[in-house]
Amino acid sequence: MIELFLSKPIWGDDLEQRIALFDELEKTIWGLMTSEGRSEARLWLCEAISGLSSITPREQRDLFMSLLRSKPRKWDLAEQVLQLIIAERPHEAGAILAKKSHRLEKFFQGHPRRMMQWFSTFSTGVDSAHGKGAKALSQFAFINRDICWEELEWKGKHGQSPAVVATKPHYFLDLDVQRTVENFVENVPEFWSSKEFAESLKDGEIFFIDKTYFINFFIELMYEDDLREVWDVIDQFLVEKSFSYLCQHLLIILHESDLSSLLRKLQHCLSGSKEPVNFDGKSYWLDILIRKCGDRISIDELLLLNALFNKGRQLLRLVGIEEASGDKLKISDIASSICAKTSEARGLIPISKDHYKSNVKEIMKWLGLLSWSLLYRFSKECHDSETWKAMFTSNKIGFRNSDAYKLVEGNETSEDSESEKKQKRKKRKQKSRKKRKRNVDHDMFHGEELLDLDDADDIPIFQSHSTLWFLSTDDYSSSWSLVQASLFFFRLKTRRDYVTMGSRELTRCSGILIEDIPRATAFTLTNYAPVMPDVLVSKVDDNVGG
Repeated sequence: MIELFLSKPIWGDDLEQRIALFDELEKTIWGLMTSEGRSEARLWLCEAISGLSSITPREQRDLFMSLLRSKPRKWDLAEQVLQLIIAERPHEAGAILAKKSHRLEKFFQGHPRRMMQWFSTFSTGVDSAHGKGAKALSQFAFINRDICWEELEWKGKHGQSPAVVATKPHYFLDLDVQRTVENFVENVPEFWSSKEFAESLKDGEIFFIDKTYFINFFIELMYEDDLREVWDVIDQFLVEKSFSYLCQHLLIILHESDLSSLLRKLQHCLSGSKEPVNFDGKSYWLDILIRKCGDRISIDELLLLNALFNKGRQLLRLVGIEEASGDKLKISDIASSICAKTSEARGLIPISKDHYKSNVKEIMKWLGLLSWSLLYRFSKECHDSETWKAMFTSNKIGFRNSDAYKLVEGNETSEDSESEKKQKRKKRKQKSRKKRKRNVDHDMFHGEELLDLDDADDIPIFQSHSTLWFLSTDDYSSSWSLVQASLFFFRLKTRRDYVTMGSRELTRCSGILIEDIPRATAFTLTNYAPVMPDVLVSKVDDNVGG
């Protein structure tokens, strides 16, 4: 890292050539990403937005409330918010519904199934054991028997008197519920605005009869009646839920124009935030971009940058799927050329302070493309221990093969035969395959489980887990598998420190954030990009064009 800061950047004549390579790789990757639609890329971006940690509860409330109140009306967003409230806080919505109970006459009119679901839950026990709708119907009938008892329809040959039913409440089991409720709809309007019926609605249990109907019911109260109670419930919900939760459930249904609007509002929140950028999270790059150029970056650019920074392995799989595609050959050629031009510690595209501050978006995109190019090349060319030895040597990293010191596993003895060990390994492999099916969409590396989590069978670098190394990067303190060593090289991320001197903010590129390395392991990095040893360069020369 000291060498990085003290070395003079290479300003060679091939700067434009390098940028042209990055531009070409960008176009090719974007074509693969969008070949079958943008939905998955949008899902990845929404996941990244949910990782922003500097948004306060009031700010997140204002963000989503502004969308809900904007024109044209956001029916889909309102529907999703109300669906969450009804599922998680039915009593709050039920309290509002109880005040509008008279409107539910139309909910039951002409719907026998709804009538039976809500009003037919009579019990053979005392009145309190009746279901909520049945209890409301029986209580109202007793209290107002002078105006409605004759509307009760019984299944037997004759009706029942109030006095008899009062002593034998199980007689309500003989009530013809459908015909009775139909009579109440036609002839007893008082029931639908009664306190007995309203009380039965307060806990929101009725919502589960037809959620779609009640979501539309509340949307009408929101937008047609502009009912303050509904907006207050939504307001409280948006304040109390986490920003991550709201993003995961709401962003995916937004139209891209609305998503762009939300990102512009996020810029206002983040640029005025006193919280520093959280470099420990996966969304720090998005935090930087929104703070610096949120109003000048398009959704397409964000989709690409997020895929490069957070979904590099998924892009590898996407390229692997396109076996017969000319794009695959093109990517291989471009990635090799990009890596060849960064084979020195000072060989990255020169970044002066002024250039960096005025082109944050472009610089981060170039770093993302470089990082992914390295990942792609490692996946294709670093297949064996000899290649890795060359890689360590070229980057001046001391190494020791740790196979000789491999610990005996807890379920093995030193006397186990080779055949028994092979059998045990076979069983573990079968178990890992089952686990892979359950965790195929998991997004984190977990040491030796990388193969299982990433469908990486087609990526040669991930096929060998047998070799373990001690490296000088952490004073030979812990062993590294080939998977972990590969992460050390190609999980390159930009990192920026903010230093405030008076009223002037200085921006500097302070290093590389390498993720997914065991946190107990300390390491240093001497280069922006690993030096590609001759053994790899010769392989590229022999395989030009793929």
